[in-house]
Formats: sequence, C-alpha cells, structure tokens
Amino acid sequence: MSQATRILSALVIGIALGIGIAAWSPGSAATGIVIAQPVGTAWLNALQMTIVPLVVALLVTGVAATAEAARAGRIAGQALALFIALLWFFSAFAAILTPLLLGWFPLPAGAAAALRTALSATQPVGEVAPFSDFIASIVPSNPVAAAANNAFLPLTVFTMIFAFALTRLPAEPRLLLTQFFQAIADVMLVIIGWILWLAPLGVFALAYVVGARAGTAAFGALLHYVVIVSGIGILVWLASFPVGAIGGRVGLARFVRATVPAQAVAISTQSSLASLPAMLRGAEQLGVPVATSGVILPLAVAIFRVTGPPMNLAVAIYVAYWFGVPLGPVQLAAGAAVAAITTMGAVSLPGQISYVTSIAPICIAMGVPIAPLGLLVAVETIPDIFRTLGNVTMDLATTLTVSARSGPVAETEGDRLLR
Repeated sequence: MSQATRILSALVIGIALGIGIAAWSPGSAATGIVIAQPVGTAWLNALQMTIVPLVVALLVTGVAATAEAARAGRIAGQALALFIALLWFFSAFAAILTPLLLGWFPLPAGAAAALRTALSATQPVGEVAPFSDFIASIVPSNPVAAAANNAFLPLTVFTMIFAFALTRLPAEPRLLLTQFFQAIADVMLVIIGWILWLAPLGVFALAYVVGARAGTAAFGALLHYVVIVSGIGILVWLASFPVGAIGGRVGLARFVRATVPAQAVAISTQSSLASLPAMLRGAEQLGVPVATSGVILPLAVAIFRVTGPPMNLAVAIYVAYWFGVPLGPVQLAAGAAVAAITTMGAVSLPGQISYVTSIAPICIAMGVPIAPLGLLVAVETIPDIFRTLGNVTMDLATTLTVSARSGPVAETEGDRLLR
C-alpha cells in the first residue's frame, strides 16, 4: 500500500470511527478524544519543527541554483524571468479568485461550525499588523528572533538577501556554504520522512477527534475543500494553453496535441520529473530545438512549479475561511508574497512530503492556524494530480514561449495539412 493510500485510509477510518463511537457511546468518544488529541498534536508539532530550517535551507540553495542557471546563458535567463513573472502572477490570481470561489460556492454554515468546534483548541497564530507596521516589519531587525517567532515574511526577506549575497562570493566559499545549506535541507527531509512514516497514526488521531466532534459534516467539508483547491489548479492548467499557443506563436490544437503524452504521464505518476522525457518529445514536436528544450525543461522541473503559489495560497485562504479568520488586503498580500518566494525553493517530492512545509509558512504569515494541515494532507492526493498536470503543461508552454522569442518554431507537414 502506498504512503498516500495509507494516509487516506487512516483519515477515513478515523473519521468513521469517531462518528460511530460518538453515536453509540458519547462518554467513550470523549475518552477517546482525550487520548487522540495529544497524539495528533504531537505528530503535527513534529512536522512543524522542521519548517524553519527547511525553508531557510531550501531558499538559499534554490537562489544559488537559480543564479547558476542564469549564468548558463541568455536562454536560461529569459526562462527564469518568465518563471518568476508567472509565479507572482498566479499567486496574485489565487489571492483574488479563491475568496470569490468561496463566496460563490460556500461551505454549508453547519459544516463550518462543526469543524471549528472539532478543532476549537487551535487558535490563529496571531494577527497581521496594520499596513504601516506591516511595511516596517518586512525587514527584520533580528532574523534569529524572526525565526524563533515564526515571522516568516521578514525571515524570508532576510534569507533572500543572504542568498543573493552568497551568489556574489568567490566560487570556493560559495560552494562551501551552498553545500552546508543543502546538507541541512537533506537532513530535514530525512526527519520528515520519519515523521511521515508515522503519518497514518497522526492523521488517524486528528481524524478521530474531528469525526467525534463534527460528525458526518467532516466528510462533506473535506470534499468541498478538494473541489475548491483543485479548481484553482485546474484554472492554472487551463491558462497554460493560451500561454503556450500565444506565447509560442503556434495553433492551439497543435499545442494541445503535443502536450497530451506528457499530461498522461503527469496524471499517472504525479511527478514532473517522470514526465520530463515526454515533455522533451512534446517540445520536439512543437519545433523547439533540442539545445533550447534541453536547457529550459530540466530547469523548469527543478525550480518552476507554477501551481505551487496559487494552490498553496488557496489552502491557506480555505483554512482561514474555515476558522472565520478575516483576510484583508494586507494578509492576502503577505500570503501571496510568501507563496511566490518560497516556491522557488520548494521540494520536488510527492505532495505528502512537501505539503505542510510549503503551506505552513504562508498560513503563519497570514495569521492562519496550521493545525488543519495535518488533516488536509490526507486528501492531497487528488489536488496533487492537478498540481502536476498544471506544472507539466506550463513547463512546455514556457519552453515554447522562450524558444519562439529566440527564433521561429518549425511547422510540420501534418500541421500544415490540419490547418
């Protein structure tokens, strides 16, 4: 049984058992909550303890890798500029659209109230300062204190400044520091692997508490969450088609045909890396020179995950909606900035591994509780399909766009006949 299946099974069994025991013997259900809640909280705390060192290490190594890629030549530089622009654009896109989707398709009030009651022990991590204080606090006076207080936006700003300064060092000390932070990231990933081995136990405990307190409303709420977050991913995926067709100066039908094999691999494997050979073949069918696709596509797989910022931010906004945390422009701007920046250092691993470590910094920056992430990670399998699908298709779209800016895209005889 795969890890994702084990975690999802633990979620379903935990909620069902909590509902069943609460209906059969409320006293026994309350006793179970007393036992299960500390177990679930301890597991979630174990995940949280890796977030600060992992995010810092990944940002430093991500910026270093990006700088090295930019030095590789003009095509790599153009690709990086396009990657960064799209990451920020779709982060802002999610900040605007997700609240609208939640307004158009709201979670039933009873389900929301039941879920808030189920996790009533968890409070928001703090309020975001007024706009003037928010601007002043972006640059930390003490980065160590920012890390200790989980102030992720100022910590991210300091880490980015540190990482860019690192790229100006001579080769030997630059390599030494980069390897140091890479080692930290690798150690954190080993620890996360151990923690996720215990994920079925932690998710089961959290799910039991939710089932016992929220009842059947828990299932409907999780389904609603999957639909909303997956919807953001689907919209990003659909946006990749006009980006490829218009930016690459090819017909839409031609672009769709060339991307279908890579999308099929993405759906079946949920891995951009596994989809790379199919993406290279698709780029060849679109007339992209191998010298171009061989640079841009591996670079895109390594550092460009276009669905990361919008879908991660959508999760944070959904949790805020779930707990009734008001989100104004300042909170949304803070979340969008952290989402766009931290994605550059995201882990290219299955969603269950990177889920909490990618989304928790966004939640913390927005003043949103992170305890629900330990429960929501169990249903990440479905949104993760759309994450990979959108990433793979946009990788091809950006590769074609950069190639078209460097020269004309060849058209095959079959394409001319179809036109």
